Amino acid sequence: MVIPVHDVNPLRRTPWVTYTLIAVNLVALLLTPASSVNIAGNPAPAAFCRQSAFYDRYAAIPRELVRDRPLRLVPTGRAVVTSNGPACVVTRPSYRKIPVLSVLFSMFLHAGWLHLLGNMLFLLVFGNNIEDRLRPAAYLLFYLACGYVAAYGFAAANPASVQPLIGASGAISGILGAYLVLYPRARVWSLVPFLLFLPLRIPAWFVLGLWFVLQWAYSTGLAASGDGSVAYLAHVLGFVFGALAGLALRAFSPRPR
Repeated sequence: MVIPVHDVNPLRRTPWVTYTLIAVNLVALLLTPASSVNIAGNPAPAAFCRQSAFYDRYAAIPRELVRDRPLRLVPTGRAVVTSNGPACVVTRPSYRKIPVLSVLFSMFLHAGWLHLLGNMLFLLVFGNNIEDRLRPAAYLLFYLACGYVAAYGFAAANPASVQPLIGASGAISGILGAYLVLYPRARVWSLVPFLLFLPLRIPAWFVLGLWFVLQWAYSTGLAASGDGSVAYLAHVLGFVFGALAGLALRAFSPRPR
């Protein structure tokens, strides 16, 4: 897996929406329980339960999306010690949750600093040119649409899952799909894991094509990802939706000089 750090693709205007999305995601993490989790992402039982309760209240949950109603039992944020080890106390929710809005909230929630920084790096490198091509308002709507397609697509494929979906990955995957279609020959400075990290200027079609193949392989089980909590299928669905939108844009709106 290569790590993109900068693309050689000039802009016509400042990507204020991309910068704003990054800032909002950063502030959102600072305001959530995940901000106190160490960089390795291993919270103590009490912190884990508080974090779980927060995600169950605000994040998108596949079973809730499919049934359009909240779960009957959710964590309270309090941990207890049982014979099987620490566990979270569950009870009926004391709040009213609207599943369709939880998809919007979940796009700005992250599990920790590594999760956030990885997503924001890809958004910064590739989002600015898509914003430049679509203009700010259309770009923001496209970003949110990719997130909704990824979340509801994953929910449709996993209707019984109660694992919260968090992160901007689905929306950013759509950005990557559109970038691959619109700027396949753009050069991307990337860090290649050879010995340490070797900086190389690689075509976007290779960087993003490799990324998509890996996500697809992880989602189908053809490759082991090492992290079973990642919704790789949501990445694939967001990417495909973004690529199709990019094809439509390329067909009906020629690239400006």
